[in-house]
This record gives sequence, C-alpha cells and structure tokens, in this order.
Amino acid sequence: QVHIVESGGGSVQPGGSLRLSCVASGNFYTMYYTAWYRQAPGKEREPVAGITDSGRTNYADSVKGRFTISRDNTKNTTYLQMNSLTPEDAAVYYCMLRDPPDYFWGQGTQVTVSS
Repeated sequence: QVHIVESGGGSVQPGGSLRLSCVASGNFYTMYYTAWYRQAPGKEREPVAGITDSGRTNYADSVKGRFTISRDNTKNTTYLQMNSLTPEDAAVYYCMLRDPPDYFWGQGTQVTVSS
C-alpha cells in the first residue's frame, strides 16, 4: 500500500507565497515521476507541475515563472514553491506519484488566495 500525504496549504493574500510538500510512503518501487495537480470548484482537475526522477521539470503555462517544483529523493518528498499567488491559483492541490504502471494520489491540500 502506498500513502501520499500533502501539506502546506493555507490562506494567503494575493502576491503571497506558500510551499506545499508531498510525502510518499509505503510499498512503491520508484518515484519515477511526481506531479502537482489542482482543482478549483466547478472546474476539472488540471496539471500544475511535474518532475522526473532525474530532475526534469514541466509546468503549466499559467504558473511558469511563479511556481517551482523540486524533490528530495532521500526523503521521498516533492515540493511546490508557489510565489506571486493570485485568486486564480485558489484550489485543492493534489500530489500524484507515478510508479509504473501505477498512479497514486493524495487527498489534497486547500489553497485559498483572497484579500
């Protein structure tokens, strides 16, 4: 069994920053790929950023230059540094672990951006 636990969400004002963390534990072979997704009310879940086990990253156009994904393989942890947050970034943020052929998801952490 694999457990994915996100943390670090909260409420910030526009222009603020948050750092999300995602810790993976349990019976998985490799953190082949990890990613952050988000889902706002009434919208579909969308990819935000991803990172491979070799450190290659990708970002949604809407967060490029503001968000940074990173990981510490020794701690099985993936981070998402979010800067210059806007109300459009408010959502539940989910962490996904790809351990081929399986996908594992966390329960999500809420990010609220409002003045």
